[in-house]
Amino acid sequence: MRQFLTYLVLISVVLTLGGCNFGPVKSDAEAEEEMADGRDAEVSQEDEDQRFSGDLGGGARMEELNDPDSPLSTRVIYFDFDSSRITDEQREVIDAHADFLSRNPDVEVVLEGHTDERGTREYNLALGERRAQSVEQLLQVQGVSAEQIEVISFGEERPAAMGHDESAWRLNRRVEILYSGL
Repeated sequence: MRQFLTYLVLISVVLTLGGCNFGPVKSDAEAEEEMADGRDAEVSQEDEDQRFSGDLGGGARMEELNDPDSPLSTRVIYFDFDSSRITDEQREVIDAHADFLSRNPDVEVVLEGHTDERGTREYNLALGERRAQSVEQLLQVQGVSAEQIEVISFGEERPAAMGHDESAWRLNRRVEILYSGL
Protein backbone atom coordinates (compact mmCIF):
# COMPACT_ATOMS: atom_id res chain seq x y z
CA MET A 1 0.00 0.00 0.00
CA ARG A 2 2.80 2.38 0.90
CA GLN A 3 4.49 1.73 -2.45
CA PHE A 4 1.20 2.49 -4.24
CA LEU A 5 0.87 5.84 -2.42
CA THR A 6 4.48 6.69 -3.27
CA TYR A 7 3.80 6.05 -6.95
CA LEU A 8 0.59 8.05 -6.79
CA VAL A 9 2.39 11.07 -5.26
CA LEU A 10 5.21 10.77 -7.80
CA ILE A 11 2.75 10.68 -10.71
CA SER A 12 0.91 13.72 -9.30
CA VAL A 13 4.14 15.69 -9.06
CA VAL A 14 5.17 14.77 -12.61
CA LEU A 15 1.78 15.72 -14.02
CA THR A 16 1.76 19.00 -12.11
CA LEU A 17 5.26 19.94 -13.24
CA GLY A 18 4.52 18.86 -16.80
CA GLY A 19 1.95 21.64 -17.09
CA CYS A 20 4.31 24.35 -15.89
CA ASN A 21 6.17 26.72 -18.17
CA PHE A 22 9.82 26.87 -17.15
CA GLY A 23 10.80 29.47 -19.77
CA PRO A 24 12.65 32.59 -18.78
CA VAL A 25 10.68 35.10 -16.74
CA LYS A 26 10.70 38.58 -18.24
CA SER A 27 10.80 41.72 -16.20
CA ASP A 28 8.19 44.42 -16.75
CA ALA A 29 10.85 46.52 -18.48
CA GLU A 30 11.67 43.69 -20.92
CA ALA A 31 8.00 43.11 -21.68
CA GLU A 32 7.42 46.84 -22.25
CA GLU A 33 10.46 46.99 -24.53
CA GLU A 34 9.11 44.10 -26.60
CA MET A 35 5.75 45.84 -26.90
CA ALA A 36 7.45 49.08 -27.95
CA ASP A 37 9.41 47.16 -30.58
CA GLY A 38 6.16 45.63 -31.86
CA ARG A 39 7.12 42.15 -30.71
CA ASP A 40 4.77 39.93 -28.75
CA ALA A 41 6.16 37.42 -26.29
CA GLU A 42 3.64 34.73 -27.16
CA VAL A 43 2.58 35.25 -30.77
CA SER A 44 4.71 37.08 -33.29
CA GLN A 45 3.03 39.15 -35.98
CA GLU A 46 4.58 36.80 -38.56
CA ASP A 47 2.96 33.79 -36.88
CA GLU A 48 -0.37 35.61 -36.70
CA ASP A 49 -0.18 36.69 -40.35
CA GLN A 50 0.57 33.11 -41.37
CA ARG A 51 -2.33 31.81 -39.26
CA PHE A 52 -4.83 34.14 -40.87
CA SER A 53 -3.52 34.48 -44.41
CA GLY A 54 -2.36 30.98 -45.23
CA ASP A 55 -4.02 29.07 -48.02
CA LEU A 56 -7.48 30.55 -47.97
CA GLY A 57 -8.90 27.91 -50.23
CA GLY A 58 -7.85 29.56 -53.50
CA GLY A 59 -10.78 29.74 -55.82
CA ALA A 60 -13.76 32.01 -55.64
CA ARG A 61 -13.80 32.52 -51.87
CA MET A 62 -10.34 34.07 -51.82
CA GLU A 63 -11.16 36.26 -54.79
CA GLU A 64 -14.39 37.37 -53.16
CA LEU A 65 -12.57 38.42 -49.97
CA ASN A 66 -9.88 40.33 -51.84
CA ASP A 67 -12.00 42.02 -54.50
CA PRO A 68 -11.38 45.75 -53.91
CA ASP A 69 -14.89 46.52 -55.18
CA SER A 70 -16.45 44.25 -52.55
CA PRO A 71 -17.26 45.37 -49.01
CA LEU A 72 -15.53 42.14 -47.91
CA SER A 73 -12.17 43.73 -48.68
CA THR A 74 -12.84 46.10 -45.78
CA ARG A 75 -11.84 44.21 -42.64
CA VAL A 76 -11.48 47.04 -40.15
CA ILE A 77 -14.48 48.55 -38.38
CA TYR A 78 -13.82 51.97 -36.81
CA PHE A 79 -15.55 53.41 -33.75
CA ASP A 80 -16.16 56.82 -32.24
CA PHE A 81 -14.40 57.88 -29.05
CA ASP A 82 -15.46 55.83 -26.00
CA SER A 83 -18.10 54.00 -28.04
CA SER A 84 -18.90 50.47 -29.14
CA ARG A 85 -21.83 51.59 -31.32
CA ILE A 86 -21.70 50.48 -34.94
CA THR A 87 -22.53 53.19 -37.47
CA ASP A 88 -24.84 52.61 -40.44
CA GLU A 89 -21.86 52.81 -42.80
CA GLN A 90 -19.99 50.14 -40.85
CA ARG A 91 -23.14 48.01 -40.63
CA GLU A 92 -23.10 47.54 -44.42
CA VAL A 93 -19.58 46.10 -44.23
CA ILE A 94 -20.53 43.79 -41.36
CA ASP A 95 -23.66 42.69 -43.27
CA ALA A 96 -21.44 41.61 -46.19
CA HIS A 97 -19.17 39.63 -43.86
CA ALA A 98 -22.20 38.02 -42.22
CA ASP A 99 -23.52 36.93 -45.60
CA PHE A 100 -20.12 35.50 -46.57
CA LEU A 101 -19.71 33.64 -43.26
CA SER A 102 -23.27 32.28 -43.41
CA ARG A 103 -22.58 30.88 -46.88
CA ASN A 104 -19.24 29.42 -45.73
CA PRO A 105 -19.79 27.68 -42.37
CA ASP A 106 -16.27 26.19 -42.45
CA VAL A 107 -14.72 29.66 -42.35
CA GLU A 108 -13.87 31.26 -39.01
CA VAL A 109 -13.05 34.81 -37.97
CA VAL A 110 -11.24 36.37 -35.07
CA LEU A 111 -12.59 39.75 -34.05
CA GLU A 112 -9.80 41.79 -32.46
CA GLY A 113 -11.02 44.76 -30.42
CA HIS A 114 -8.69 47.77 -30.08
CA THR A 115 -8.76 51.22 -28.47
CA ASP A 116 -6.71 54.37 -28.49
CA GLU A 117 -4.26 55.10 -25.67
CA ARG A 118 -6.62 57.16 -23.54
CA GLY A 119 -8.10 55.45 -20.50
CA THR A 120 -6.70 52.88 -18.11
CA ARG A 121 -5.41 49.54 -19.33
CA GLU A 122 -8.35 47.72 -17.74
CA TYR A 123 -10.91 50.13 -19.17
CA ASN A 124 -9.41 49.87 -22.65
CA LEU A 125 -9.38 46.07 -22.56
CA ALA A 126 -13.07 46.11 -21.60
CA LEU A 127 -13.90 48.68 -24.31
CA GLY A 128 -12.01 46.69 -26.94
CA GLU A 129 -13.98 43.61 -25.92
CA ARG A 130 -17.31 45.49 -26.07
CA ARG A 131 -16.44 46.68 -29.59
CA ALA A 132 -15.59 43.16 -30.76
CA GLN A 133 -18.76 41.82 -29.11
CA SER A 134 -20.85 44.45 -30.93
CA VAL A 135 -19.56 43.11 -34.24
CA GLU A 136 -20.01 39.53 -33.02
CA GLN A 137 -23.64 40.15 -32.04
CA LEU A 138 -24.47 41.72 -35.39
CA LEU A 139 -22.88 38.77 -37.21
CA GLN A 140 -24.83 36.26 -35.09
CA VAL A 141 -28.14 38.07 -35.55
CA GLN A 142 -27.61 37.59 -39.27
CA GLY A 143 -27.07 33.83 -38.97
CA VAL A 144 -23.35 33.37 -38.37
CA SER A 145 -22.67 30.50 -35.98
CA ALA A 146 -21.06 31.34 -32.64
CA GLU A 147 -18.52 28.57 -33.36
CA GLN A 148 -17.24 30.60 -36.32
CA ILE A 149 -16.35 33.63 -34.18
CA GLU A 150 -13.62 34.26 -31.64
CA VAL A 151 -13.45 37.57 -29.77
CA ILE A 152 -10.18 39.00 -28.47
CA SER A 153 -9.45 42.39 -26.95
CA PHE A 154 -6.03 43.99 -27.10
CA GLY A 155 -7.19 47.34 -25.75
CA GLU A 156 -4.48 49.91 -26.45
CA GLU A 157 -1.68 47.31 -26.70
CA ARG A 158 -1.47 47.02 -30.51
CA PRO A 159 -1.93 50.46 -32.03
CA ALA A 160 -2.39 50.74 -35.79
CA ALA A 161 -0.98 54.27 -35.69
CA MET A 162 1.56 55.79 -33.37
CA GLY A 163 0.86 59.28 -32.14
CA HIS A 164 -0.87 61.24 -29.44
CA ASP A 165 -3.50 63.11 -31.43
CA GLU A 166 -6.90 62.52 -32.98
CA SER A 167 -5.48 61.42 -36.35
CA ALA A 168 -3.73 58.48 -34.65
CA TRP A 169 -6.45 57.81 -32.09
CA ARG A 170 -9.23 57.41 -34.68
CA LEU A 171 -7.21 54.70 -36.48
CA ASN A 172 -6.70 52.82 -33.21
CA ARG A 173 -10.40 52.71 -32.23
CA ARG A 174 -11.22 49.61 -34.26
CA VAL A 175 -12.20 45.97 -34.61
CA GLU A 176 -10.15 43.93 -37.08
CA ILE A 177 -11.85 41.00 -38.82
CA LEU A 178 -9.27 38.26 -39.39
CA TYR A 179 -10.25 35.23 -41.47
CA SER A 180 -8.99 31.68 -40.98
CA GLY A 181 -10.13 28.26 -42.10
CA LEU A 182 -10.59 28.97 -45.79
